[in-house]
Amino acid sequence: METQLIKAVTKNEALIQEIDSFATDTAHFNIWWLGQSGFLLQWQGKRILIDPYLSDSLTKKYASTDKPHIRMSELVVRPELLKNISIVTSSHNHTDHLDAETLIPVLSNNPGIQFIIPAANRDFVAERIKCEKYFPLGLGDSQSLSVHEIVFHGIPAKHNEIDRDENGNCRYMGYVIEFGGYRIYHSGDTLWFDGMVELLKPFEVDLALLPINGNKPERKVAGNLDCREAVELAKAIGAKCVIPCHYDLFSFNTADVSEFVKIAEAQGQPYKVLKGGERYTSK
Repeated sequence: METQLIKAVTKNEALIQEIDSFATDTAHFNIWWLGQSGFLLQWQGKRILIDPYLSDSLTKKYASTDKPHIRMSELVVRPELLKNISIVTSSHNHTDHLDAETLIPVLSNNPGIQFIIPAANRDFVAERIKCEKYFPLGLGDSQSLSVHEIVFHGIPAKHNEIDRDENGNCRYMGYVIEFGGYRIYHSGDTLWFDGMVELLKPFEVDLALLPINGNKPERKVAGNLDCREAVELAKAIGAKCVIPCHYDLFSFNTADVSEFVKIAEAQGQPYKVLKGGERYTSK
């Protein structure tokens, strides 16, 4: 019997219509969860696509292995529907953050789009996405890059190590995205590491987007913050709100978001749990 997928709140054409309807909102930013660590951020008509995974490429790849990637949630939006995207990011080379079946149609359908990646990953990205080697904009940790009045600050990520290339550039990254007086921290995939709080606290983050699926070696994949760590990190850096992510996509590598909610409420950390295709609007 086929497992029932978790339904998206809004998906495909209906989601695009909702995004379009907020394009003229100049008083707030709006952000939609696209599943896993993928988000669409819209501010003053500019659309930033963060780490999108909008295909079944991993389910197909691992179907006949000891690590099947069984999908739990509906696909939120077909990538070919995404138009008027100004910027797309990838935090690292794992397919759920750098998916050719998602990115190739997005790049094709959005003339003038800018693609931000860790500088260390340029050769790999160009090969996977079939793009010119110097098309993506490479960023290192401790570096910043301004695109369309939106500033990306590079933050190292530990997955499961802070891995650097021969030039010292991080292969796994997070980004603080700064625009219009707001700052959003998207951690990418990461564990807690020494100095992390000190790096992030000065940004006075308005919204933190943090994974909660944890770090379990028996899954045979690199790990992440768990529910408690995500809440404690958000609180330690003074995040005004935290949205959990990286759960409810693959059955072997997920978390119970109700545990995150209990911990956040016990610690007095403001949070918002989104469902697939659901929107968060800034205060």
